Amino acid sequence: MLREVPYRVLHLGEVGPVVFPPEGESSYAENALGKARAVATATGMLALADDSGLEVDALDGRPGVLSARYGGEGLSDSDRCVALLQALGDVPAEGRGARFRSVVAVCSPSGREATAEGVVEGTILTAPRGRGGFGYDPLFYYLPLGATFAELPPESKDAVSHRGRAMRQARRILQDWAKSART
Repeated sequence: MLREVPYRVLHLGEVGPVVFPPEGESSYAENALGKARAVATATGMLALADDSGLEVDALDGRPGVLSARYGGEGLSDSDRCVALLQALGDVPAEGRGARFRSVVAVCSPSGREATAEGVVEGTILTAPRGRGGFGYDPLFYYLPLGATFAELPPESKDAVSHRGRAMRQARRILQDWAKSART
C-alpha cells in the first residue's frame, strides 16, 4: 500500500524494539499517533502507524476503538466474531449497518504529525463467510462487491477497505513531506 513513496519502508522488526504506550479508549487518532510517536522517537525516523476498528450501528458504534479487545482479553478473532453476533442477537438485516474505520498517523522525530482517515460502509451478517482476512472480515459484507472482506482477494480488499483508503491518503502526505524537504 506504500508503493510510490519516496522513502525506504521498513517493518518495525527491522528497526529494533519499541515500547508502545497503552492504547486508550477515546479515539483511533490518539492511538495511532501514540504508536507513531513512539516509533519516531525510538528510531529517529519517520514513522507510520494505524488504529482501526469496527463500528456497529445497532451497538451504538461499539466495538469501535476497543475492537481488538472486544469480548475480553485473550480472545481469538473467531471468539470476537461470536461475541459480536451474540451482542447483535436477533437484530434484523436492515439494522446491522456497520463501518470499518482506520486512522493512519505519520510522525517525524522533529514532531511533525499528520493523520489520514478511511471509512468503508457495510453490513454485519448473521454468520461468518470466507477464509481470508482477519478480525471481523468474515462478518463484514461489502455490498458493492457482493462479498465479505474475508471472501475478497487481498488486492481487491485493499482497493476498497478503510485501511486502503487511509493508506492512500498517508501516501500523499509522505509524498508532500518529501517534496517540502527538497525545497
